[in-house]
Amino acid sequence: MNQLQNITISAPSFSGLNTQDSPLGLDSTWASVADHCVIDQYGRIGSRKGISQLTASSAPLGSSNGIVSMFEFVDGSGNETIFSTGNNKIFSGTTTLTDETPGSYTVTGNDWKMVSLAGKCYFFQRDHEPLVYSTASGAVEAMTDVHGYSGTVQEGNEVLAAYGRLWVADITDDKQVVYWSDFLNGLVWHSGSSGSIDLAKHWPRGYDEIVALAAHNGYLIIFGKESILMYSGAESPSTMQLVDTTDSVGCIARDTVHAVGPDLLFLSSAGLRSLGRTIQEDSLPMADVSKNVRNELLSAIAAQSDNIIKAVYSPENAFYLLSLTDSSVVYCFDVRGLLENQSYRVTKWPSTELESFLRDRDGTLYLGVENGIAKYNGYDDEGASYTMRYFSHPLTFDAPANLKFLKKIRATIIGGNLATGNFRWGYDYKENYDSRPFVLGTSGIAEYNIGEYGISEYSVGVLTSRADVNVGGSGSVVTVGVEAVIEGSSLSLQELNIQSTIGRLI
Repeated sequence: MNQLQNITISAPSFSGLNTQDSPLGLDSTWASVADHCVIDQYGRIGSRKGISQLTASSAPLGSSNGIVSMFEFVDGSGNETIFSTGNNKIFSGTTTLTDETPGSYTVTGNDWKMVSLAGKCYFFQRDHEPLVYSTASGAVEAMTDVHGYSGTVQEGNEVLAAYGRLWVADITDDKQVVYWSDFLNGLVWHSGSSGSIDLAKHWPRGYDEIVALAAHNGYLIIFGKESILMYSGAESPSTMQLVDTTDSVGCIARDTVHAVGPDLLFLSSAGLRSLGRTIQEDSLPMADVSKNVRNELLSAIAAQSDNIIKAVYSPENAFYLLSLTDSSVVYCFDVRGLLENQSYRVTKWPSTELESFLRDRDGTLYLGVENGIAKYNGYDDEGASYTMRYFSHPLTFDAPANLKFLKKIRATIIGGNLATGNFRWGYDYKENYDSRPFVLGTSGIAEYNIGEYGISEYSVGVLTSRADVNVGGSGSVVTVGVEAVIEGSSLSLQELNIQSTIGRLI
């Protein structure tokens, strides 16, 4: 009789999802499926938090897609107003959406970019006259109606508040010029220290179109579709100097540019990129931090019809979220550190349409959804459960030419109070998996050597469970998975043990 062997997968999916490389070349730290998951602080794969609805009534949104943009405005006294856009309107509030759109103003789109400068909130969108809000006025107004406005403001799709002024770019029929306002005054254009720069002679390939702007490490970063320019001395823009360029990659989505610690992430046509600056070499090295899911991510990008792609960085959760609504998917990049291949660990939230994001100053993560504004909180989606799924890549038990006869799968699970789920397993790359259910216990139980439905509970306070199922079948390679219904309680996979006998050579 062949000896029973055991393969242990400690911290399943420690390296995250990998759909890019050959599955037989991957070890057990990678996952083939990691749905509705995050990588927790201990490197375990666990359930994401829920989508907790805040907006009481979606009536102001009509039949639109929901909240497309959000911004937190804080005035000089520290008062907070959250603005959002949808249904060709501008709203304030979260639980109640109050229409703040100027009465005589016509809005034909919702992809506003909002920034704050010197006690005022500014709203920019392509082919729309910019809008302005201040606590003193108590109303959102067209910029030309605000006292003190002078010059001609550009109707840009991109605006940046940095180095004491507004910077505006990506204007219809004018995609190579950056304009800036007077110092500490976003109402004054074409006078004072306002000005502009034409990049036509600066693009490394001779031509490009501005997509996004960023202030990073004292530099003004200008993202084209196919190249990036870096300027020093932006505090005095009339004398700022071009110090670095790249013609290998650009940015394709304005709202994907986010500072992540000392780095800057942005979405390029080839995937999610990290803009790391090596000061000693005065260069702009690039890292493809999404290489483990590159092909499927590029397919989702290609399917995005309106190119409105949203992202957010949450230091509290140590992740960067990238939402592609046409594919109903959110990619979750764990940014605690890079893997050996210089990529981030990634999981995926399928069938999740998050239209926009906002992290406010206290770390709350707001989500723009079809029915209004929600919060990343709790462990249910607007009162409904969702299913966390983990599947390994095909496993050979270091004997790829031998048959395997699975006998038992055991999981050590943290949390998951009263959670239900299924163990899944299959052979030889087939996806018609067999399944056995499990039910977890409740927290606060300390039961040793007591088995119920294949579960042993052995902790007080934080529930730690061992779920066992007997399995069968045979094949040369084995795929195992765990599906858990998340309904009010978090759950993480600590360890998987797979017991099998090794049979004859095939």
